[in-house]
Amino acid sequence: MIKRWLYIIAFIALCLSCSSEDTGYEPTVQPLDIPSIFSDNIIPPIIPIDNPQTVEGVALGKKLFFDRILSANGTQACASCHSPQNAFTDNTPTSSGIDGIFGTRNSMPLFNLAWNYNERFNWDGTALSLERQAEEPVENPIELHSNWEAVVDRLQEHPEYPELFRLAFNTNTITKELTTKAIAQFERTLISANSKFDRYSMGQTNLTAQELNGLDVFLREDKGDCFHCHGNPNNPLWTDNDFHNNGLDSSFSDLGLGEVTGDPNDNGKFKSPSLRNLAYTAPYMHDGRFATLEEVINHYSDGLQNSSTIDPLMKQIAQGGVQLSDQDKADLKAFLLTLSDPSFIDNPSFHN
Repeated sequence: MIKRWLYIIAFIALCLSCSSEDTGYEPTVQPLDIPSIFSDNIIPPIIPIDNPQTVEGVALGKKLFFDRILSANGTQACASCHSPQNAFTDNTPTSSGIDGIFGTRNSMPLFNLAWNYNERFNWDGTALSLERQAEEPVENPIELHSNWEAVVDRLQEHPEYPELFRLAFNTNTITKELTTKAIAQFERTLISANSKFDRYSMGQTNLTAQELNGLDVFLREDKGDCFHCHGNPNNPLWTDNDFHNNGLDSSFSDLGLGEVTGDPNDNGKFKSPSLRNLAYTAPYMHDGRFATLEEVINHYSDGLQNSSTIDPLMKQIAQGGVQLSDQDKADLKAFLLTLSDPSFIDNPSFHN
């Protein structure tokens, strides 16, 4: 009898070892399609070893990104505040969640995220990876206001998702970690590198005299002095991905990075956003206070506010700003708009 039970146990163990989660199946590798202007100028993207890009993972992440199943009442998705036509932000100063409550931060645009070398995401750097960034909005009471246990249960009970997770990760047991990995895979594919200025840099088109003068204003320390935080033609990301106090306020109700690090020297510092796709991402700044690009330029020209943590790069703080002429302001705006990429917001791969 004992021998018979040993055979039965061995048979059960063999069946379990041959389950659908151990078939030797591997998802299809899908490296990022890196544009030449990136590969020629900046180091390779950051892809976590434990979350490689795959065809199935990206497809799952895209479906999750646009699916309202992640919210508590099924009314909002990631794309509700990060819409493709707005370069994956929205058009309000701050965004409201499923309960109609508005937050205090502007929704950040999403593109070229695989080249965020300091691996700090959000305006204040709270998330230390793209995967971790995808966790917080689900449970945030002013965003999707759900909880991960309920989300995982809904996904597990869904008629399609278990099979999609099996294809992406070789398991149909859904977890929070796998869900955010899939979303991060999709978000890393959101690459913008086909603006007018990109084509100019590659010798494929010309800039107007006004746009060229705007570039000169952008690069000159005695004029716009913009390049320290937002790069130059050799940095096609058009951001340093660092945190700065850019003179918005003399005192702070929102501490920004300082709230995260606990260091008072970081109070009022926020992440420098990319200058790409400004034509689609208004309003501007971490709290969406500026409705137009003209307002942004005016701020740096004569609206700077001094404070104890003002960035040393705001060298003209004593004069209130860089004091641009009306012509230089217009030219600078013309140049900045050459960094917008219509093909990015129209890319069918990025739409639901």
